[in-house]
Amino acid sequence: MKQPPVVICFGEVLWDSLPQGLFIGGAPLNVAYHLQHQGAAPHLVSAVGRDWLGDELLRRLRRWGLKTDGIAQLTTSPTGTVRASVGPTDDIRYTVARDAAWDRIPADSAMLAAAGAARALVFGSLAQRSEHNHAALAQLLTALPADAERVFDVNLREPHDDIELVKALCRQASVIKLNAEEAGRLLGGEAPLPGREEAAARKIAAQTEAGTICITAGPRGAGLLQRGRWTWERGRPVAVADAVGAGDAFLASLLADLLQGGVSQSSLLARACRLGEWVASQHGATPEYKAAAPTRPPTQKKRQAVRKKRPSR
Repeated sequence: MKQPPVVICFGEVLWDSLPQGLFIGGAPLNVAYHLQHQGAAPHLVSAVGRDWLGDELLRRLRRWGLKTDGIAQLTTSPTGTVRASVGPTDDIRYTVARDAAWDRIPADSAMLAAAGAARALVFGSLAQRSEHNHAALAQLLTALPADAERVFDVNLREPHDDIELVKALCRQASVIKLNAEEAGRLLGGEAPLPGREEAAARKIAAQTEAGTICITAGPRGAGLLQRGRWTWERGRPVAVADAVGAGDAFLASLLADLLQGGVSQSSLLARACRLGEWVASQHGATPEYKAAAPTRPPTQKKRQAVRKKRPSR
């Protein structure tokens, strides 16, 4: 039986303080949660404090069945927190606590050994606000197999939005996922006008040499540039509960299908959009999966096998 692909998710794990209450989160954690539901084997690499919030975060992760051996508990720093508020147009604004445990993620032998067997590494820009994490990420990237995907999830959060650092991280990635506003900032201007996302993606690809560029545009949809081919998927209207974590779910779906292979570019992009929309319709970034949650489509080979098993009418 084929083993699920190991994906290292490096960066912040924390508590999101939303109007509805406290939820565990952080982009890498959210991506890991959804990757597990999409058939991958995520391995979180982060740090929490040796405090009540850290204990409870780890307890919840274990209840979900996620690995926690890559999450250190530090006595020198508290578990991270973020206060999120929802704007009038459903945009999310974040206030990220400083000097959190995830600013000091240890680089140990077990972490590097896990990276050596991984099919992909997901990393974001927020966790790179500390020099300590720069060094840890560099070690992880070096330990990865040569053919593993290096997935950069751009998350520009003021004041942790150093564009030169983001450009340097882009040059280390094989897959870059960012929203339209972030694409505009990366290219030195405003967000691309509707219909200009393809041009922005091609410029970013030329500047970074990344083989896959994905630009999301909120309710308008998302576009994917892969091996020179551009695909756009329109968004579908949903009743938004809050948009926290919708982009992380989108990325998890996209990456799971990229690693699986055999899924068309248009299909994997459409499925990523549907999962992101479903999460936006729920409260929190890690809603419980039910029958309404989108599931991963079968590969072409599996589709053929299904058709063969169907009785003739």
